[in-house]
Amino acid sequence: MDGHADTVVLRPGIDGIAEVFHTHLRQHAYPMHTHRSWTLLITDSGTVRYDLGRHEHGALDRTVTLLPPGVPHNGTPTTAQGLRKRVLYLEPEQIDTGLVGRAVDQPMFDDPLLRHRVHQLHGALFRQGDRLEAESRLELVSERLRQHLRGTVGPAAHPDDPGLAERLRDLLDARTVEGVPLAEAARTLHAHPAHLTRVFT
Repeated sequence: MDGHADTVVLRPGIDGIAEVFHTHLRQHAYPMHTHRSWTLLITDSGTVRYDLGRHEHGALDRTVTLLPPGVPHNGTPTTAQGLRKRVLYLEPEQIDTGLVGRAVDQPMFDDPLLRHRVHQLHGALFRQGDRLEAESRLELVSERLRQHLRGTVGPAAHPDDPGLAERLRDLLDARTVEGVPLAEAARTLHAHPAHLTRVFT
């Protein structure tokens, strides 16, 4: 498509992620459209202006943008060098669809921790070497997004539960060859996936 360069699309096969999209947009402008998924966007250079619902917004390189499913939006780079962006398309059930209205009202988060976690998730997905790492990073990102939308975000938690961490390590050691998905590990150890991730991290 005219205006696109350096575009990479990945379908990583991770539950909760429909697609990963990296691109450098120069002059291309997206017309109004919708997605069936949540659109989680970070920019690495440049800025983008977009309309969401009846509001105009802009995405900066320090922020995280979350566009809800089923809500029309567009997008236009606003700088001469264009826009480098990384997008995760999250399945609708990954974040409570009851939070769509809040995402329409407040789609952008100036949260360095969240942005760093999204960056780490992209890295894990493109390395494609450790499914558990990608699933764990997705859980932390999704949890932080839900907290923002519910107005309950705070400092990152650092739980101390060495017994749970040791049980997870034993489970991983026993399943070195075949691996173990995060959801299965959480069920086996009777722990919430986000709590399990934070403890082991």
